[in-house]
Amino acid sequence: MNKGIEPYFIVKEGASAEIKIKGSRFIAEAFPVSTVLEAEAILADVKKKGYDATHHCSAYKIGADGLIFRYSDDGEPNSSAGLPIFRQIEGHEVTNVLVVVTRYYGGTKLGTGGLVRAYGDAAGLALDASSRKEVIPRTGVVIEFDYDDTSPAMHTVSQFDVVMRDTTYTQLTRMHLDVRTSEIEQFIAMFVEALSGRGSCALLGDNE
Repeated sequence: MNKGIEPYFIVKEGASAEIKIKGSRFIAEAFPVSTVLEAEAILADVKKKGYDATHHCSAYKIGADGLIFRYSDDGEPNSSAGLPIFRQIEGHEVTNVLVVVTRYYGGTKLGTGGLVRAYGDAAGLALDASSRKEVIPRTGVVIEFDYDDTSPAMHTVSQFDVVMRDTTYTQLTRMHLDVRTSEIEQFIAMFVEALSGRGSCALLGDNE
């Protein structure tokens, strides 16, 4: 599956959750983000507000393909905090999200295994409480056709999941459509075939 063209889920509205283990508090917060700069700014703000906390461990994942990601243990043992948080993001199959788990140390060491469970469980609860939204990658296209070709042109359009952006009528009918990116090649081929090469079809670019 090509993740760049298939529907995917983003966090629409974040949430928080807290667990307590042997005196330590683990406060998880999930935030919707769309850029690395936004994620880093939110993380900095969380650290500023929780300046007296022991650790602010985090992970984020950005983009339709999920290739932009980062996780941080923030001083906890290697791979005991950031990676478990990131695995929860992966397990919830969402992107465009930052999860920060703030720990207030309670005086009892949990060991690496205990930390992995604590950070992962807290992150999972915050993600469980967050709402998510499906995003369908679309590609903009402009089609033009004569009045006599209205029937085959509109029949082609009706066969696909499209969002109608604009329509103008002059000597030609001009329609701006957003077609599912996964279907754009098929759409163009069917449009050309239906009109026997008449009319025109121009790509505008990808969007959501």
